[in-house]
Amino acid sequence: MTSAIGATSATSGTASTGSVATNTGTAALASLSNNFSDFLQLLMTQLQNQDPSSPMDSNQFTSELVQFSQVEQQINTNQDLTQMIQLTQASQVEQSASMLGRAVTVNSGKLSLQNGQAEINFDTSNAEAVGITVYNSAGAAVASATMQTQAGTNHWSWDGSGPNGVTEPDGAYSVSVTQIGATGTTAAVPFTVTGTATAVENNAGTVDLQMGGLIVPFGSVVSVGS
Repeated sequence: MTSAIGATSATSGTASTGSVATNTGTAALASLSNNFSDFLQLLMTQLQNQDPSSPMDSNQFTSELVQFSQVEQQINTNQDLTQMIQLTQASQVEQSASMLGRAVTVNSGKLSLQNGQAEINFDTSNAEAVGITVYNSAGAAVASATMQTQAGTNHWSWDGSGPNGVTEPDGAYSVSVTQIGATGTTAAVPFTVTGTATAVENNAGTVDLQMGGLIVPFGSVVSVGS
């Protein structure tokens, strides 16, 4: 049920964005038409009242007519580009909707705790010690761990356990992964986050994927599981 609502919401967002863009283009053309009518009226009045001994330079108003034509072409081009963007966004929404309910791995600086489960993935070139810390929205550390990695891909899971045995609520949490050197030095380790896709959103023309309380751009998706 949640997935269906998410997909419907995303489609409505695309339609709304397209409607705004179309209305803007229509308003621009209407404004240009009004300005062009005013220009022709002023031009005819000037021609009717010009000094016969010093007629208006025909090249001048011809140039202005050309400029109006160029502006109209530009507006039409912008409308065509808007339509292309709308089609691309609709395609992205359709692709994203197919991910709903599936495990998705994304690039993100936050993990998503869903039903008391969260997972991050990272690579290390050698077997080494790393420190992992999870922070809530207030910036307070709610979980930490030290693990010995293996060379290659590593995974770390969190069950939401916080300080003093308190279970943290589902949502998005910031996370850091740092390499711990033999001399105590640390270095950040890049990581990805795995969670379940729950909805697709269209925010101001940008297609986003929602994983519980975590929202990421569609372009941050690394892989999709079964």
